[in-house]
Amino acid sequence: MVRMFRLALTAALITIGNSMASGAEGLTTLSTGADYSSGTYGLSDSTRVFYVPVTAKHETGRWALKLVVPYIRITGPSNVVGAPENQVILPGGGFARRTESGLGDVVASAFYNVLSAPFGLDIGARIKFGTADENRGLGTGRNDFSLQADLFKAIGAFTPFATLGYRRYGDPEGVDLRNVVYGTLGSSYRISQPTTVGLAYDWRDRIAQGRDRVSELTAYVSRRLSGNWKLQVYAVRGFTNASPDFGAGTVLAYSF
Repeated sequence: MVRMFRLALTAALITIGNSMASGAEGLTTLSTGADYSSGTYGLSDSTRVFYVPVTAKHETGRWALKLVVPYIRITGPSNVVGAPENQVILPGGGFARRTESGLGDVVASAFYNVLSAPFGLDIGARIKFGTADENRGLGTGRNDFSLQADLFKAIGAFTPFATLGYRRYGDPEGVDLRNVVYGTLGSSYRISQPTTVGLAYDWRDRIAQGRDRVSELTAYVSRRLSGNWKLQVYAVRGFTNASPDFGAGTVLAYSF
């Protein structure tokens, strides 16, 4: 999946994945990639994050199950913790700059295809396990839980999609994070049988007093290299201090 690591492309890839797997019973997809992002997040120093997820997804019947195990390397003020989608900017100031790397937060999800006509509707849940080391600023050290609905419909070469979700954050010691609503609007466009392009706008409410809402736009290109391989590249532009100034990445996936 594209920037599955960001909410926007999670929705886009559900759309692409369902169209690819229509009629398939027991489809498994293994993927890996590399994601780089940089931003100041309202601070004087920038934060750079390098993120490498290894993802396994299995679709059977109306169910889609997924597990993401990531590596993360982060350089910047220590109140910017975690990787895309799970990134948190902790309140306060005076945080020392650091460079740390290691296992990120493992994420598991399960989605059920409620409707396939006249439009597609997937409903599911996601758990972010606090496996990243909070003492090194790789994560909050707490579990997060999300409920999410994904809506999409193919209209000729276009597939508009939308996501609406609610996320409950686990609070790090001494920090009270707000539970938030998030959403995505976008569309993919099939240029040719192997090539799809798309745009997705991602929004999330502020998770702490005095912090911004997430607001960012992602553009991506997906190309099927063969019957089993797919390559995706993307770029991200953030519009608030809760989003990176820019980001880019690529994902290589194999389905069988």
